[in-house]
Amino acid sequence: MIDDAYLRKIHFRAWHRGTREADAMIGGYFDNHGHSWNEEEMQWFETLLNEQDIDIMGWAMGTIEVPQAFQGPMMDTLKQLDFISVADGIEDMD
Repeated sequence: MIDDAYLRKIHFRAWHRGTREADAMIGGYFDNHGHSWNEEEMQWFETLLNEQDIDIMGWAMGTIEVPQAFQGPMMDTLKQLDFISVADGIEDMD
């Protein structure tokens, strides 16, 4: 079972990446999917958090080939990018 302290640590790491774009992508992915992950999937995500943001973002957007270690259903879900709200933080342009 995954305890609350561990989840808080992972949540913090997911949302404090260094850029708003990486925070939205990686933190949003965790917020939208992390609640359903088992221990193995959570370990995959924690390993992903050790990678450079530019690489993670490139893998998710399909501009960089995904390393074998990260290929699979978790990365496929990340690549959908359907958990990011583009409207967040954008002011009315009119």
